[in-house]
Amino acid sequence: MTRIIGTELPSIPWQEKPQGTHAPVWRYSNNPIINRNAIPNSNSVFNSAVIPYKDGFAGVFRCDSRSVSMDIFAGFSDDGVNWAINHDPIAFEGEEDVIRREYRYDPRVCQIGDRYYITWCNGYHGPTIGIAYTYDFQTFHQLENAFLPYNRNGVLFPRKIGGHFAMLSRPSDTGHTPFGDIFYSISPDLTFWGKHRYVMGTVGGDASAWQSKKIGPGPVPIETDRGWLLIYHGVINTCNGFVYRMGCALLDLDEPWKVKARSRNYILGPEMLYECVGDVPNVTFPCAALTDSSTGRIAIYYGCADTVTGLAFTTVDELLKYMEEYPLEEGY
Repeated sequence: MTRIIGTELPSIPWQEKPQGTHAPVWRYSNNPIINRNAIPNSNSVFNSAVIPYKDGFAGVFRCDSRSVSMDIFAGFSDDGVNWAINHDPIAFEGEEDVIRREYRYDPRVCQIGDRYYITWCNGYHGPTIGIAYTYDFQTFHQLENAFLPYNRNGVLFPRKIGGHFAMLSRPSDTGHTPFGDIFYSISPDLTFWGKHRYVMGTVGGDASAWQSKKIGPGPVPIETDRGWLLIYHGVINTCNGFVYRMGCALLDLDEPWKVKARSRNYILGPEMLYECVGDVPNVTFPCAALTDSSTGRIAIYYGCADTVTGLAFTTVDELLKYMEEYPLEEGY
């Protein structure tokens, strides 16, 4: 059994794998857990991040308004399934030039020490990676943007690596990026980022066509005794537009830009009505994963059709076994 390096979470949301299920990830039977009208002015609630907090859970949620402006909102839950989301977006504290808002979307949340760090796609003359921290999900202090435009999907590692903060990201462009690979960067102070390393990219041909157009990191990487378990999104361009699915990879613990294993098959893709029909059809987009070190359980929170929020389950052994059964050959 592969061991998750982390804390126990006996209250992790969970349902056992249904009999006859062959896929390594299975959906919560009462999905979606957050509907599009969860707060009074929301058009959609999706691509959001959650984390254990005190005796329950806290989260940062992408809520597009009924004027279809994009912003992020704090929320709380006792059980990780039923959520109370603030009706007003997060108001960040910080330097005037930094906190100026164009748009904010697709947050991730990562605890390092006693701080909860939020990263998101931040509008600053184009999309870049915003960073902030909070102690209580009430007051949020915004730091400098990590990179020049254009970049999306900035995801911090949950501890320093080689004495530095570390982040995965996906350089992009101003629009609906028709390309995208995953890169690794480090920082001594969460302000200055460098030593960028290529991690992995898209797959040409039909070797693994679900991730042939672009890929990007999803939840905070999960530390295991075999490496960093990364759940990520992959995209194919079809005659009906982009289709977003989930995949997984295993990165080296000390040099995370080195890929030890990667699944040729996707682990979850749009199948249910709420994943196939919405503001942007055919999207399953992972942004958060809760873990329980004692059982190896993983609960994945994901955006569905850019409209609602879903929950799915797996274990660390399920994902590693799937990568072994359906490996992607080296070179991607």
